[in-house]
Amino acid sequence: MIEFHLDSRSGVSPYMQIVQQVRQALRLDLLRQGDQLPTVKEVVGQLAINPNTVLKAYRELEHEGLVEGRQGVGTFVARRPEGPPPGTQARLARGLHKWVTSARAEGMDDDAMEALLRDTLRAAPATRVA
Repeated sequence: MIEFHLDSRSGVSPYMQIVQQVRQALRLDLLRQGDQLPTVKEVVGQLAINPNTVLKAYRELEHEGLVEGRQGVGTFVARRPEGPPPGTQARLARGLHKWVTSARAEGMDDDAMEALLRDTLRAAPATRVA
């Protein structure tokens, strides 16, 4: 089961952090179709946040068709988001891990790496995946 973590310094709203973490867990095959997400009560107890924040995140994921709520039972994964298969994601993650390790060895901190990544993303031509 997924365990959520919130970063109050990220500038990303708590509900969106939950949405992003579920999407990423699906992409990496950490969550699969049929898996149950933690209940709202469990997430509230773990993160000490407002239940409406969790409900908003789960509604967003349901709107995207990634999860489905079952009355009185819970929220379950319906499908993976579009994109490369988990094996490709894992291979790319390994390459990124090597890059981060190298960048840290060269003296870059997380903020510098994030700025470089954002700049590179903006500069790279956008291509759509079919």
